[in-house]
Amino acid sequence: MKTTPTSPVDAPLHLDNQLCFALYSTNLALHKLYRQLLAPLNLTYPQYLVMLVLWEKDDVTVSDIGERLFLDSATLTPLLKRLESAGLLIRQRSRQDERQVIVTLSDSGRALAHEAKGIPDAVGRVAACNADSLALLKQELETLRQQLHRA
Repeated sequence: MKTTPTSPVDAPLHLDNQLCFALYSTNLALHKLYRQLLAPLNLTYPQYLVMLVLWEKDDVTVSDIGERLFLDSATLTPLLKRLESAGLLIRQRSRQDERQVIVTLSDSGRALAHEAKGIPDAVGRVAACNADSLALLKQELETLRQQLHRA
């Protein structure tokens, strides 16, 4: 590919100057790492996120999970079905409101939390960041997400 000299006016259009590309390529690398870490647990990264929500608070509605993960039910339902087929959770209609589905961890799903405990530390080690740096980066990304959602 032929590169041409650019003026400062063109610099904002360079791929390496794009925030979106830095986030995208970092996300790809992070997903690759998580794929390796989650393979022994037989979880995909999106399934891991669902399990994190449930390990934090069990017996929640599908819509509660969707709100936490910024996912709609059309995306979330297949994930929940696969996790249920794997024996990690149970989905039941609410007795108070049959339109709602309550998601509860199975005993296997609860036990899996013990196996997953080392994953956050492993990510920190691979990233070669101390806890304070990672906390600051996380806070900055959450602020960016909130600002983008408001736009």
